[in-house]
Amino acid sequence: SCRDRQCPKCQATARRQWVAAREAELLPIEYFHVVFTLPDQLIPLARYHQAVIYHLLFRAMSETLLEFGERRWQGTLGITAVLHTWGQTLVEHPHVHGIVTGGALTKVGTRWISSRRGYLFPVRALSAVFRGKYCASLERAYARGELPGGQALPMLASAESFARLLRELRRQAFVVYAKRPSGGPHQVLSYIGRYTHRVAISNQRLTDISDGQVSFTWKDYRCEGRQKVMRLTAGEFIRRFMQHVLPAEFVRIRHYGLFANGRKQVKLARCRALLAAVTTAEQLMTAARDDGKRVEPLPEEKFQRCAACGLGQMVRRAELPPGCGPPSWEVRRAA
Repeated sequence: SCRDRQCPKCQATARRQWVAAREAELLPIEYFHVVFTLPDQLIPLARYHQAVIYHLLFRAMSETLLEFGERRWQGTLGITAVLHTWGQTLVEHPHVHGIVTGGALTKVGTRWISSRRGYLFPVRALSAVFRGKYCASLERAYARGELPGGQALPMLASAESFARLLRELRRQAFVVYAKRPSGGPHQVLSYIGRYTHRVAISNQRLTDISDGQVSFTWKDYRCEGRQKVMRLTAGEFIRRFMQHVLPAEFVRIRHYGLFANGRKQVKLARCRALLAAVTTAEQLMTAARDDGKRVEPLPEEKFQRCAACGLGQMVRRAELPPGCGPPSWEVRRAA
C-alpha cells in the first residue's frame, strides 16, 4: 500500500473506519444534509489559490450555520463538513457537503432544543448570509496579500478589477442545499463517506486506455442519471485529475460546534443525557394521555412543568423583584 491520499485504492480501510467512528457519535435526533457551492466566477482563483479559496469556503459555511443556530436556538449545533471539488466529468465544481444536527445544545448546557420536524433553516437566507461572509473574507484575504495575481488571473491584477469581481459576486446567487435525508443520517454518512478518502475518479470508472486516449463512465444527471462514456486525450485527462489534488496538509474533513475536537466527547455525552431525559418525560406524558390521567413529573423536571396541567413545560423569561407585580388595570388603561 502506498498510503497516498491521492491513491484511489489505498484509502478504503480509512474510509470505513471514518464512517464507523461518525456513526458511533450520532445522537438520537434528526440530521440534515447541506451543500454549499462556490459560483463559477471563483473557479479560476481556486485553480491557483486552492488553500485560500477552499479554507474560506469552510469558514463561511461553518460561520453561517453556527450563526443561524445561535440566533434560532441560542445554542451550538454540530457540523461535519467534507470538501468535494469535482463533478462527474472531472471539471471543477467546488462545494462542501455537511451533516448538521437538527437542533442545538444551549450555551449553559442545560437544555437540548430540537429543530422543527423536517426543517432546518430557510435556504434563501442561508445563501444570502453565506455569500456575504464569503465575499467579506475574500476581500480581507486580498487586502492581506494572500491572493497574488498574474497574467492568468486578470481579476486580481489591480484593486479596481478585484472590486469588479466582488460586485459581480455580490449580485450572484450562491447555491445552498439543505434537506433532511430520506434514509436518515446513516444514508448521508455513507454518501459523504465515499468522498472522504477518495480522489476525483475511481479505477472502476476507467473503461479504456489506448492510443493516447482515456475513456471513463460518468452519470448525466440532466438525463435522469443515465450512464455515459467520455473519451479524453491523456493530457486533458491528467490535467482534469490534477486540478483536484489538494495542497499538502490541507484538511478536507472538518468538524465544528458540538463536533469540534475540543471537549467533543463531553458535549456529546451531555446531549445524550438531555435527550434521554426528554424521551423519558415524553413517554410518561404519552402514557398519561392514553390513560386519561395526569403524570407526576420527574423530580428534576418539577420546576419546569406547568402546575395547572402537569404536562406543559414552563420557560423562564424574567424574574421580578420582590413586591413588584403587574401594573393595575387603571395604569394599563391610562397607558
